[in-house]
Amino acid sequence: MSSPSRPFKPVLDRLKKAGLRPTRQRLGLARLLFSTGDRHVTAEQLFGEASAADMPVSLATVYNTLHQFTAAGLLREVVVEAGRSYFDTNVHDHHHFFHEHTGQLQDIPGTSVALAALPEAPPGTRVARVDIIIRLSADRAAD
Repeated sequence: MSSPSRPFKPVLDRLKKAGLRPTRQRLGLARLLFSTGDRHVTAEQLFGEASAADMPVSLATVYNTLHQFTAAGLLREVVVEAGRSYFDTNVHDHHHFFHEHTGQLQDIPGTSVALAALPEAPPGTRVARVDIIIRLSADRAAD
């Protein structure tokens, strides 16, 4: 837990542990990302949050930082379609529902999805992770 005098300490420690230099922009974006629990955010949403918090950062810096955090294992990128990615602060084993009508992602515990078999990985590779996105549409009967 952070003290009032050191509100950035938890994110500072997280960045250092991931091997990332804690620049002012990284600290500010990490604080926005990680201070409210697990969430899914687009670069544009995070840029809007940074702007609302009077954080001087460009959209390009937000994208670069999100990709750096992903490479360092702090985030998972969830690509829902070409050109549309969400960044997930929950890096543990889980899958997603994607609500096509709202654009919202919802976590599914990894243990809730069972696969009978996976194809054999090509020679010289291994399966690192399986990501499942179940796409949901609005139920017309509920209208």
